[in-house]
Amino acid sequence: MATYEEVKDIPNHPDKYLIDVRNKSELAETGELPGSINIPLPELEDALKLSDAQFKTNFGRSKPAPDAKIIFSCKAGGRAARAANTAKTIGFANAKAYPGSWTEWEQKQKQ
Repeated sequence: MATYEEVKDIPNHPDKYLIDVRNKSELAETGELPGSINIPLPELEDALKLSDAQFKTNFGRSKPAPDAKIIFSCKAGGRAARAANTAKTIGFANAKAYPGSWTEWEQKQKQ
């Protein structure tokens, strides 16, 4: 499981990935987590199976290597957990969920 502190530090670690699996309409309402890329959950498995070049074209970032550290977030943690399981199933060993996701992030940013 990823922590708020770990997610907050993502912009300082270009070797790590923060993937927000919320729908684009949700991001439009709330905004994005700094340093995250958006891949809605229904598109995640196909996106992680893209070629390196196609992933970079679609998401503006190199495709994560199978051993890359990937943190998934959503609104409240449920989809993030499913995303991490999906990623692990297709070979991304260091995938984990941010259980607090946007809900915790927003709360802690107001403090």
